Amino acid sequence: MPDKVKELWPELEWIGDDKLRRQTADTWALALSKSKLDADDLLKIPFTLLVKDCPVTFMQHKRAVVHIARDSALVMKKFFGDALPIDMDVVISGAILADVGKLLEYDKVGGKSVVSEFGRFVRHPFSGVGLAMQCGVPDKVCHIIAAHAGEGDLFKRTTEAFIVHHADFMSFEPFKNK
Repeated sequence: MPDKVKELWPELEWIGDDKLRRQTADTWALALSKSKLDADDLLKIPFTLLVKDCPVTFMQHKRAVVHIARDSALVMKKFFGDALPIDMDVVISGAILADVGKLLEYDKVGGKSVVSEFGRFVRHPFSGVGLAMQCGVPDKVCHIIAAHAGEGDLFKRTTEAFIVHHADFMSFEPFKNK
């Protein structure tokens, strides 16, 4: 696992399955290799371009989503048990990968974050799935990447995808509605 990816994502250690942990990390490494952004940029750029003067960085948002998704899934498992099976590794991997495509959707121009040429044509749920598939990420995790944003409203989400979708929007909508 590349050091920069480990530094960005200590939460990778929450993924119990070694192969899925490696595939998740490899997807981030691939995205960084193809991006005009570097790992340090992710600690500074806004997590969204839809909120003027967004006060939260990409990694603050992303890590919050992972923590919210994991904690929500644990509470659901506690109260619902076998009545609603939840694969924690899939939730965590999906939450870590949900916005990986933004590394291709964003660019920096004059020190400012903007939508890249690629991003004008392909939104991050699609590019994220493409990156993940190149790294062998299982379909059930690719489903979360595809379904975490508004595009996911067009098809039936798995339980794990609902968890990540709501964790993502819980930490996005309040900023958008300010």
